[in-house]
Amino acid sequence: MMMKKINLFILMAVFALTGIYCGSENRQSSVGDDSLFLSNAYAQNDSIGRLSNQQSILESRQNAITRAVSRVSPAVVSITVTEIKRYVQRNPFFQDPYWQHFFPELFRDRVFEQPVQNMGSGFLISPDGYVVTNDHVAGDGVEIIVTLPGGKQYEAEIVGTDKVSDISLLKIDDKNLPYLKSGNSDDLIVGEWVIALGNPFGLFELSNQPTVTVGVISAINRDWGRTQETGRVYMDMIQTDAAINHGNSGGPLVNSLGQVIGMNTFIYTGSRYEEGFVGIGFAIPINRIQEIIQQVKEKGEVNRNYWLGFKVQDMNNLISRALGLEVKDGVIVTQVEEGSSGDLAGLKSEDVIIQVNGVPVHNTKALIKILEDMDLQVGEVLKIRIIREGKEQNIDMKLVEKKD
Repeated sequence: MMMKKINLFILMAVFALTGIYCGSENRQSSVGDDSLFLSNAYAQNDSIGRLSNQQSILESRQNAITRAVSRVSPAVVSITVTEIKRYVQRNPFFQDPYWQHFFPELFRDRVFEQPVQNMGSGFLISPDGYVVTNDHVAGDGVEIIVTLPGGKQYEAEIVGTDKVSDISLLKIDDKNLPYLKSGNSDDLIVGEWVIALGNPFGLFELSNQPTVTVGVISAINRDWGRTQETGRVYMDMIQTDAAINHGNSGGPLVNSLGQVIGMNTFIYTGSRYEEGFVGIGFAIPINRIQEIIQQVKEKGEVNRNYWLGFKVQDMNNLISRALGLEVKDGVIVTQVEEGSSGDLAGLKSEDVIIQVNGVPVHNTKALIKILEDMDLQVGEVLKIRIIREGKEQNIDMKLVEKKD
């Protein structure tokens, strides 16, 4: 009996120990699960934290400039133009009539034609493929290839080009293309940030992306007048220190909102023998571009066949005394043609013109230069200040088209 009790006691002890061990094992397993859960939670939170930090860093690198570049870059294009250049080889006897008479084939001037490639920039202004660039980039092209970011190429046709304003309108055949929105070049702030995009030195071809440079508007309304070499007229130009180099011509100048405000056109180096950028570049204002391309798109050209219809001569002491005037500067109107711009504006003989659009007129030569430097077109209005019968007054002269 005693042995049974001992065995029963031993059996109960074994069960108790087993229970304690199992309970301990279960508690250990539970603690292990909690640790694993906490470790995973901490790892997940750490990963989320790192992603959040990366996102914050990325957002901190973004600014108005980078956002504008991201918006406008897809609509900036590279333009490759093939032109036919003509070269004249002079005969060695300098137009000697004797040699030309007896050997006309040997001693006359010879003209050679050679295809030459040129490069520049441009930008899309509509989803149906209209591209704006400079006339000096594409105006004389016989073959024009437009390359979009990403490398897609199109053969472009010239819708119209205007040498005087240095503006060309091209067209490529596609739809739903990226394009730039226009700003207002009459509402610029000197010192505000601007971005120049384009294809300097042909670098667009290396990665099929435009080059971006940043600067500020240095000045506005820079009038260069008519250039003697080309006859082009550059008026109301935007000056910027954003780097512009060979190949940038025709590319957009945009503001920090991503709106195009001008077209990069030329740089000033201080010498015709130097070509490097020195921080002075000029862009044609977008408002002027829009006026030109509208005419080019509708008519294929800009109508400058206006008719002033009056003649003048310089003022002098004799004329001043005869008219009882004290003015010595200016020009006196001697004749007005019927139906002309002058006639319709009410200009009369013996009127003395002293200002045109706020610019003083000292003599006939000055008047001619003022009118030439304005790039006048049919429909524009000239504000003329005159002296009539000893009193100053203003006349608005709308330019009418010259009759055949």
